[in-house]
Amino acid sequence: MSGTSASEGPRDHAGSDSDRRARAVWSALAEPGDAVAGALVQTCGAAAALAWVTSAADTDRPDWSGLERSAGELDESLRRRVDVGVRRWAARWRSLDPERDRAAAQRSGARLVVPGDPAWPGGLDDLGALAPFALWVRGAPPTASRSVALVGARASTSYGERVTVDLAVELARRGWVVVSGGAYGIDAAAHRGALTGGGATHVVLAGGVDRAYPVGNAALLEEVVRAGGSLISEVPPGSTPTRGRFLQRNRLIAAVSHATVVVEAAWRSGAASTAHHAARLLRPVGAVPGPVTSAASAGCHRLLRDGVAVCVTDADEVVELAGNVGADLTPVPTGTDVRPTDGLDPVARRVHDGLSRRTARDAEQIAARAGTTPAQARAMLGLLELDGLARRVASGWVVSDAQE
Repeated sequence: MSGTSASEGPRDHAGSDSDRRARAVWSALAEPGDAVAGALVQTCGAAAALAWVTSAADTDRPDWSGLERSAGELDESLRRRVDVGVRRWAARWRSLDPERDRAAAQRSGARLVVPGDPAWPGGLDDLGALAPFALWVRGAPPTASRSVALVGARASTSYGERVTVDLAVELARRGWVVVSGGAYGIDAAAHRGALTGGGATHVVLAGGVDRAYPVGNAALLEEVVRAGGSLISEVPPGSTPTRGRFLQRNRLIAAVSHATVVVEAAWRSGAASTAHHAARLLRPVGAVPGPVTSAASAGCHRLLRDGVAVCVTDADEVVELAGNVGADLTPVPTGTDVRPTDGLDPVARRVHDGLSRRTARDAEQIAARAGTTPAQARAMLGLLELDGLARRVASGWVVSDAQE
């Protein structure tokens, strides 16, 4: 559908009352990730598209000429896809109850967020026709200037959980918002780490925001809301999480985050799916390496091998991945592995290697060991002496006492 503006009357603008009501209905009518419904709403507007589908469902006779006045000419392939979509939506149409959804949202303290609202995460627009029609949100607005998704396996290892908590704690302390899916394993560790670090975290759910899933994480999800984070879903309160919704939920995690980091993932996993969604959106992707014998890290290693992700091992590297180019660079490492000879000219390093700590050697002996001329050796020895790396004694040269 290549859009032209509707020929009959102005389209309801984003965020208007009729647009909001229509988007709430669409969030219940179409399954997450329904590209046909998304294209229809993008082209015609949520309210006009819903009115057309309502008429088609009630009469079982789609008004193709009316749709083409708003959406432009439909070729046979597009018409077939829309026709299948209408039949798909009609099967659910009579079970919809917008008032029930609004009441459930009110009881749970959830609110509807639609495109055009200040709380709408702009990154979702990058999904195009796959963008959600609306978000149902409990807690703080999900917008964040700096956010990172930490995702991984439900069947996580102690290693994976420890790495995740450490990353989330440090990211939270630096003001980054941690995004994940609220599941057992790595997701839960990410949310717990963010809370421990005193930061906010967003939980993107596959079911309604009033249904804790998994139930074992109910207390954690409530703590997320109390601590200033949020529970987010593209389906109305009361909706049941399904396998398809879990898979589609992953695209939202990737879209609302500046980068996605996979801490642990099996060869085929939802976390790897999130990474691929992020890559398609041109978001940076990182993966934490694990033991080569660990099945829980096989997906991370596959992402690294295929070039989808870069290796990250600490919060500094995650910030460099997700942050501003040039401003969030990883600090130059310092520590016990830094050697006095680091940064030496290659010839000077060879001359230094030709020195002994105990046996004094003259310039000719050192040149023979270093593979240089005696003149080069003498020149480099003078520079090494100035740097405190070589010392002249009565019978020749030795390594400086400062390196003993």
